[in-house]
Amino acid sequence: MPTKEYQESMERIVRGLELAEREMLEAKAKNDENVIVCQEDGVIRSIPASNFL
Repeated sequence: MPTKEYQESMERIVRGLELAEREMLEAKAKNDENVIVCQEDGVIRSIPASNFL
């Protein structure tokens, strides 16, 4: 069972990653750029970043 300190650290890391992803998507959307994603079936697509916001 994870300790409280470990769990808090993981929560901070996850929040930081979510914030970084949001900032990246906002910057790409502002510049009308696409995001490359791989879907569950293995198909790779280029999708406008604004679709994720």
